[in-house]
Amino acid sequence: MAFSDYKNIGQAQREFSIKYREENFITPSQLELSRVFLEEFEFNQANIDVFSSEGARAEAVIFPVLREVYKRYHEKYSLWIQKPIAFDDKLSGTPDYIVATKSELGKTVLETPLVMMTAAKRNDFEQGWGQCLAEMVAAQKLNRDTDLPVYGVVTDGLLWQFGRLTNGTMVKNTAVGTVDEIPRLLGMLDFVFQSISGHIQFEQAG
Repeated sequence: MAFSDYKNIGQAQREFSIKYREENFITPSQLELSRVFLEEFEFNQANIDVFSSEGARAEAVIFPVLREVYKRYHEKYSLWIQKPIAFDDKLSGTPDYIVATKSELGKTVLETPLVMMTAAKRNDFEQGWGQCLAEMVAAQKLNRDTDLPVYGVVTDGLLWQFGRLTNGTMVKNTAVGTVDEIPRLLGMLDFVFQSISGHIQFEQAG
């Protein structure tokens, strides 16, 4: 069963016995944003119809935002675009983006997946979260560690929603990010990167 076959979060919950709750677990970081990034982002918004299609949203909004935060952590993590993964017949497919630990073997090898990111097709967040939760479950099973949190992000480019899966419980962040508040949005993404850094360091120290 492909990730995209999960039509809503309840379907994925029932399939994998995942509990659900909501809380505000993200505290946005205070970042000094790159002037070049801001100028390019503002140029795209002013001159390109960035929400005219899924491809436009991905190339002109979603990837530039994700890449800008990822650049701060590229020595620790790898960023994958449209990388197929599979655990079994019920958990397989191609997440839009994956952030994983960086392999000593190089950028061509996928290690521990830590952040799964799904673009909400046709702005359908209900299906987006069904797909994203299935991807998070697959990542956790591939990691073979239910104590290690896996984060999920679902976005249509304009609206960004965040979640975390740990020990059979999915927690959805009550606050959302938007491109209308780009410093806060990047701060929310940076919080996720800082969080996975803390967990990985803890696991290695232990």
